[in-house]
Amino acid sequence: MLGSAVLLAQQRRRPDKWQAGVKKGAKRGLTTSGIVRSGLVEGEVDVFLNLEWTVGSENGSGQLIFYQRADMDGPKLSDYSISSTTDPDGLTKVLSDALGVKGIVKKERWLYMVGQTRIHVDQVKGLGNFMELEVVLGEDQSLEEGEAIAQKLMDELGIKKEDLLTGAYMELILADK
Repeated sequence: MLGSAVLLAQQRRRPDKWQAGVKKGAKRGLTTSGIVRSGLVEGEVDVFLNLEWTVGSENGSGQLIFYQRADMDGPKLSDYSISSTTDPDGLTKVLSDALGVKGIVKKERWLYMVGQTRIHVDQVKGLGNFMELEVVLGEDQSLEEGEAIAQKLMDELGIKKEDLLTGAYMELILADK
């Protein structure tokens, strides 16, 4: 089972995204024209392994996600691979035993959509409220086009460059310790 999950996670089917984490005023401005609330993901739990892999689970299903992105400030291109599982607890146990656990992030997530942009509004246990903009790029779109889409939405939502944060929630939690 572990081998299959790892092989599936390494497939070349990798959509690209632009992202920026925002801590201040996470839900402010979400009445902007065209934004549609897609729903609440209740009780999402992300387990960060001692590799660049995350096992996330919600409502009895889960995903093994591999992210590849530059460790830098500001907008960045993020390649990722996802493998779904109906046994997130079992997968988490096997991978945790094999690789060790860096930490666990618990959050409530509200998902909104506007065009090709996913807006995640997260309430992260121990950290507070955050917003992430994820512009899913088409095969023919450049990073610059994604940044322009995100910048326009940031302007509409009143998000300033100085509001942007760098790093995953796990990194922020570890930095607070």
